[in-house]
Amino acid sequence: MTAGFFDRFTAKKPWIVESVPPPVTGHGAGMSVPEYKSKPYFIVASVEMGNTTTKCILTGTDLEEGRSYVINKTVSMSRDVRPPKPGEDVFGTTLDGTELTRESVTELVRDTLIKCHRDADLSIKTDLDFVVRSTGVVAAMDSPDQVGDFIVALANGCLEAGVPPKKMTPPMGKDNLPPKLREFSFADRLVFTGAVAGVTPPAGASGVEMVANEMEGELAMAGIKEGAKWTPVDFRNPCISMDFGTTLDGRITSDVDPNAESPFAKTIGNFCGLAGAIPDAIIRGTGLVDKKKGTALDLFGESCRPAANRATKKAMPYVERCLALLDITEVPADRKHFGKVPVCADVAKASGIYLLGVDAGHDGDKIPELEAIGAELAKNEGKDVIREVIDRLCAAIALKIIDLCSERGLLPPNSSIGFTGRAIISGNKPQYILDGVAERGLYDEPINHLVFVDDGLARGAALMGRCMNSLGHPKCPIGGVRGGKCIMAKRQKIGR
Repeated sequence: MTAGFFDRFTAKKPWIVESVPPPVTGHGAGMSVPEYKSKPYFIVASVEMGNTTTKCILTGTDLEEGRSYVINKTVSMSRDVRPPKPGEDVFGTTLDGTELTRESVTELVRDTLIKCHRDADLSIKTDLDFVVRSTGVVAAMDSPDQVGDFIVALANGCLEAGVPPKKMTPPMGKDNLPPKLREFSFADRLVFTGAVAGVTPPAGASGVEMVANEMEGELAMAGIKEGAKWTPVDFRNPCISMDFGTTLDGRITSDVDPNAESPFAKTIGNFCGLAGAIPDAIIRGTGLVDKKKGTALDLFGESCRPAANRATKKAMPYVERCLALLDITEVPADRKHFGKVPVCADVAKASGIYLLGVDAGHDGDKIPELEAIGAELAKNEGKDVIREVIDRLCAAIALKIIDLCSERGLLPPNSSIGFTGRAIISGNKPQYILDGVAERGLYDEPINHLVFVDDGLARGAALMGRCMNSLGHPKCPIGGVRGGKCIMAKRQKIGR
């Protein structure tokens, strides 16, 4: 093949979905109000506490059109959670060692939730329809089931903020929904079976979760499916989602036989381990951010600008050295942690679920060596080279994961790949990933099979809330297979 063969791919730009505010409606004389004040909107609060940030993101879904918008976003650094008070039990730490108690987490969530609603001029009691809670703080836990204790702390924060308990669980029936939602709900025709965005969760023989951040993986998949609706990419099953927060999560879904009775795809793979923690370690080593709790986001933000050829040439030897320290592989069945994330790899293997992970050495023991490379970068190179090292390294990690999936036959021609998370949608990483997928020849038109989505977890929370309340939109389907029909009819049939 000639070099020009790939030019038609590399010249194209990847689909990157950024969060946009809801439309406004005019009321004369220059006055305007957000649509969610006058139209039927389903408003969901996504409460996320991760290793790096704690967020409350309010999303509003236009129930007439089926599109979700970000109403408001309140973000704080998890490292700023108050220290434990005398008598409080520390039940976990973030990856940077910040100690957490049930009381301190409760207070941080409460204050974040209240501020987010106050800034948006919305009432928690009357305007909010649903709350979804999730956490990526799993590094100090011994097993996946301990995440339940953290979720309880998040729930307590929501309750103290004034969220009614009924707004955190599925309704018992259509009549239990607020009047504004009833005409858009199919709860009288469908039964919520636990499938979110047309995908059933992985089912282990013992009933235990296989990775500690299982729920984050579910939300990321759902959020990318929703975000892709803003692009020409049909991101329905079979697909792969990857969330590059501080830790890695995500899912692999199966194809669905059009003649099968059940229209739901199965979860056939999970991701775990380290993601943003890897570039964070390099950046902390440079001394340009806080040496204990700094992140790559602190230094570069989310800006993107093309790298000079000179910077790329200088960056690549450092990238190769960093990659040599990483273990990107299918998680061995005897591992109980991988990349510091608690896993049940034996359960995954016994259940036929692929568990793919990223580690720096063994449970992060090579992180100091990544920091040392960061110190060398700061001594010998400028910020343009450092930025290029981070972008090229993160893209290389993602492409190695794609290679693992391809080798295992998990990327059929009708599949799609989606990304979310601060460590993969910023800078030039999306372009480098698109170029790499094109070079591998996985798809005839790679640009139509890849999508990068901002605020994936918040979008996923909005979609999960809609699934629990049976607020589907048949003309804008998210469940089903790529190129296929809405699965509403099949869902009704199996629900009878």
